[in-house]
Order: sequence, then structure tokens, then C-alpha cells
Amino acid sequence: MVIQLLPASAAAYAPRSTVNVVLNNKVEPWLTQTLKRINRVKRPLNSVQQHTRCLTETLSGTNAMWSLCSIMVPKAPDSELRKDANPLVEALFNYQLIHIEAYVVHVDMVSQHEVAFKLTPETIEALIEYHKDIYSVDVAASTWNWAEKEVQLKKLQDEFKQAVNRYVFRTGVKALEGMEEEGAGELLEGRGEDVKSAIMGLFLPLLPPPPRIVDVVRPAPLLPSSHGAANWWQPGQHMSQIHPAPVESWRVVPSTPSPTITTCGETQPSFWSTMAMSEIQLPSPTPSFSQPIYSTSQYYSPPQPTAPIPALPLPSMLAQQCGSSAVNSSYGGGFGWDTGFAPQYAAFT
Repeated sequence: MVIQLLPASAAAYAPRSTVNVVLNNKVEPWLTQTLKRINRVKRPLNSVQQHTRCLTETLSGTNAMWSLCSIMVPKAPDSELRKDANPLVEALFNYQLIHIEAYVVHVDMVSQHEVAFKLTPETIEALIEYHKDIYSVDVAASTWNWAEKEVQLKKLQDEFKQAVNRYVFRTGVKALEGMEEEGAGELLEGRGEDVKSAIMGLFLPLLPPPPRIVDVVRPAPLLPSSHGAANWWQPGQHMSQIHPAPVESWRVVPSTPSPTITTCGETQPSFWSTMAMSEIQLPSPTPSFSQPIYSTSQYYSPPQPTAPIPALPLPSMLAQQCGSSAVNSSYGGGFGWDTGFAPQYAAFT
């Protein structure tokens, strides 16, 4: 990377001094023609040293001022500008031109082939005054107030002052073709637009502090597996019973009296033999309940049985209580097992 060096006169707040000119071993023909055109007194230009001396003396004169560009800016803050229906009247009374003038501090035709311009003290003072009295007032009015607004505005003005004093415009060395008598000149080929863009880029906005980020804590949604403050679900809590509590079968009072077996040796009564099957009215069996089951009656309702299931004492129950003699006696005479009761009992069970 080539190091770009500038003379001390190009530094900020440095006074103007003799121009630093560095020419190549062979002088360009356009430079010779330019020097002959601007000099009223004919000077010999037969060597590189003569070209260097002529160019240095011409650009170091007090009248060697270059007009880089002109910038149109408001004359007053926006709140004080004149309002008129005619835009031409507003332009005449509300806007002014700041002419950006500079002088040459460095000419390099060996390595960089460039010429460097530094702003004149009058131009720097005009830009600083506009920034302080007009631009700062407008940017302050367009932003909201905060605690350190005045401090930030003062800092913005100081930074602009430093930047405009350090500003150096560099362009191709062929810009010297616009040189006139006594070393004054004007930028040609649209180079003034580059200067205007660079100068306007020095006007930075006043940035307020960013808003503080406030963390919004939102409560987590209650899920079946989470424990909320309202104790939505507790490990020891049981669900409310949807079905009625189970009733033991021995607590059900039958609608008709049933025979009671007292002893195994006692003879069975003739209650079953004298009563016909059509006259028997037996209670419905109580369903056993061991675990709560959700009902699906809202989706499907099973049909109700047309006839209740009789709760008859099973032969096995009689066999456990009374032995084989009670079973035989029940089969033989009491139940009428041989008379057609067995098929009906099997249908109910």
C-alpha cells in the first residue's frame, strides 16, 4: 500500500505556506501549455526545474484562490423563514450561497498524480457559523428533549469544527488545467460535485440516545403438567367421582322376599316350586365399581335392556354354603332345573 504523504501546511489550523510541487523527469505537454497561457511575462520553460519554479511561484501567490463549488443553505432557522406562495420569493429571501474556496497545498506528478486543496480560513469560518446558528437550531428542534441534549449538541458542533479544518480535497493532477492568471482557478469536469458531496457529508445528524429496553415478564401459561399458583393440579388430589359410590350387593333390598337358607340340613321351602316363572319379580343386579370411568353417553347411548337381569342365587353359591346335598336338593325339587329353568337362566346370565 502506497503511503500518501501531505506537507505540514495541509494539517488542521496550519497557516498557508509555499506549495509543495513534485514533477516527473519528463514534464507533461499540457502543463507546459497551461503555464505559458497564464503567465503574462514570458518565462523560459526548457527544463523540469524551470517548470517546478514557475508552478510553485504561481500557486503560492496570495491571489491563487480556487473556487471549488457553491452550496445553497438557509439564511435562518426553519421557524424564522419567510413563507410565500411564490417559490422565487422564498428562494431570494430565505436562502444564501456559501462559496467553497481553497488553495493548493500539494502537487504530486510522480507517485499519486494528484493535487490537494485546503479550504481557506474565510470558507471555514462561514461553514462553522452556519452550522452553529442555523443547522444546530434546526436539528435540535426536530429531536425530542433528553437530559444530555445540550451536551450532545455542543459536542456535535465541536466535531464539525474539527472536521472542516482537517478537510483536504484530493483530485487528479489534470485539474490544474483550470488554472488562470495569478494562480487562481476553478474545478472543471464536474469535480465540484465531489467537493459539494464531501462538504455536506460533514453535517452529521443529532442522534438521541436509544430507548431503554424494558423486559416484559409474562406469566407462563398453565399446562396440565405445570404447577400454578392456583394449585390447578395437585399430586394428592383425586378427581371428583362422576358415578355414585358403589353399593355392596348384600345391602340391596330386593323387591320380593327371597328364601333364606339357615342350615345345610334344613329342608328347602316349597316357595320356588309353588311360584311360576312369570310371577317372579327379581331386582336388577348392582354393577360393581372399582375405577372411575369417563362416560361417553354424549357420543353414544347404549340401548336399555328390555328385561332386568334376575339376581338369583347361583348353584355354586349354594354349593359353597351347604355342600353337595343342598345343590342336589335345589336341582331336584326347589328350582325346577329339569322343568325348563336352565335354558331361561342361561339366557339371562
